[in-house]
Amino acid sequence: MGKTKWGGCLKRLYRAPINFLEEFTIGMSDVTLVNSKFTLRVFQETFRRLNVVPEVLYPSLNTKYFDDMQKKILANEAGSLASLPVNFPGNSFVFLDINRYERKKNHPLALKAFCQLGKNLSASDWKRCRLIVAGGYDTRVVENVEHYNELSDLVKDNGLQDNVVLLRSPSDDEKFMLLHTSHCLLYTPANEHFGIVPLEGMYMSKPVIAVNSGGPTETIVHNSTGYLCDPKEESFSSAMANIIKDDRLRERMGVMGHKRVQQKFSFEAFAQKLDDIVIDLTKNSKNKED
Repeated sequence: MGKTKWGGCLKRLYRAPINFLEEFTIGMSDVTLVNSKFTLRVFQETFRRLNVVPEVLYPSLNTKYFDDMQKKILANEAGSLASLPVNFPGNSFVFLDINRYERKKNHPLALKAFCQLGKNLSASDWKRCRLIVAGGYDTRVVENVEHYNELSDLVKDNGLQDNVVLLRSPSDDEKFMLLHTSHCLLYTPANEHFGIVPLEGMYMSKPVIAVNSGGPTETIVHNSTGYLCDPKEESFSSAMANIIKDDRLRERMGVMGHKRVQQKFSFEAFAQKLDDIVIDLTKNSKNKED
């Protein structure tokens, strides 16, 4: 307790001049941009003395990369694509969890929900289920190594060695193939300021099950493009069971997710929003001069 308390005090002391400088320089800007409404709320709670209301500019997804990769698959250009780094039976139903091997990303939620899933399915459906956890991993980062080992132990303790694969630092093409071949994306961190992974899953026409907080509440439409759940294995497991039991639901959510990314989070949407912000800024500056 003492260590935590002193760590908090030292952090506040260390951050005080940095926060003051950050607040001062932000106040000098003509326009401030944030990447989500959630970040906007955090901004307003943090910089209470600023009379600034930032503009929300959602990040875009590099849809061209995904479209080009899809074209290669349709053209059967297997030689130019990364091979899938796992080997599951052909009838497998694959849940995918992509995020760095950091504790705050909450991978254990996906593993525990997957373990709970067996209680919500028939024996035949459960036998098909697989989970892939894939994320950034650096041997020089102690937390990456420790957390990977913690997850490995969790898999062994629950007897899931045949059902769960932990992948470290897949390449971009391998990540695409994982998204392409999976059936549902799990997104487990809480209070993410935006979160690009749910967009990638939706653009690949996959339902996304995410924690009901932060940026995902602005990208995922509950019961339409996926599910927003409490950060509990029972809530995630129930949503996962719905997806595997109803193919039409899964396909419909996939279609809706793809459309949503095209409409709200494409590069074209990003460019249009940024253009509008710049035009408004120019008009306001001109009015002040007049």
